[in-house]
Amino acid sequence: MASHRPSTSPIEVLPRDEAREHLIAIADILAKVMDTTVRIPGTSWYIGLDPLLGLIPGIGDVLANLIGTIILGLATRLQLPRIVLARMSLNLLINGTVGAVPIAGDLFSIWFRSHTRNAVLLREAAMKPDRETHTDWFYVIGIIGGTVALLLLMIAFVVWLVIKVWSMVAGG
Repeated sequence: MASHRPSTSPIEVLPRDEAREHLIAIADILAKVMDTTVRIPGTSWYIGLDPLLGLIPGIGDVLANLIGTIILGLATRLQLPRIVLARMSLNLLINGTVGAVPIAGDLFSIWFRSHTRNAVLLREAAMKPDRETHTDWFYVIGIIGGTVALLLLMIAFVVWLVIKVWSMVAGG
């Protein structure tokens, strides 16, 4: 007679307890540091480390997104649904892509607040593991389509700009 053992998952699901709340709190703190640490005087806007790092040419946006992946790692540790992880990844991708545009990208980071969005997604999914994900799929498909369209427009603009500059330099 074969013994029947319950199968165990290689990753243990965290119960709704102090450990789970601790990981959610870490995500919230990181999001605040990256997106809303300091109020801009005379406005209702807050900025964090993300747009400030974005001012460092070349590596600033990469550093901000690397820090942002910590929240994504916490979501993985909490075993959130893959579609939520996809949404979080897309938020980082959008912030990193648009954030790479000098000045305008930093202003976009102040508005978009990808880290705060990801912390909210993490909290919602971690507290409601039975959450419906159909809306998430439509969101992801829409974001991918919009991102591709935006990238194509940016490429077209750069090509147009190079042609205009070339014609001015060449005396045309």
